[in-house]
Amino acid sequence: MANTIKVKLVKGLIGTRQDHRATVRGLGLRRVNSVSELEDTPSVRGMINKVSYLVKVVS
Repeated sequence: MANTIKVKLVKGLIGTRQDHRATVRGLGLRRVNSVSELEDTPSVRGMINKVSYLVKVVS
């Protein structure tokens, strides 16, 4: 497997913007504390940066 990055949803989505909720779903995250392993690409990095207040990068 290529370089991967693990992302964890650490904050709930209630009260967040619709496009931010869509971004979190696009990262493969559903509920709080769910973890998704994704390919480390510039587009994924941009998505993580957009919703950085909701997610955490875990190693």
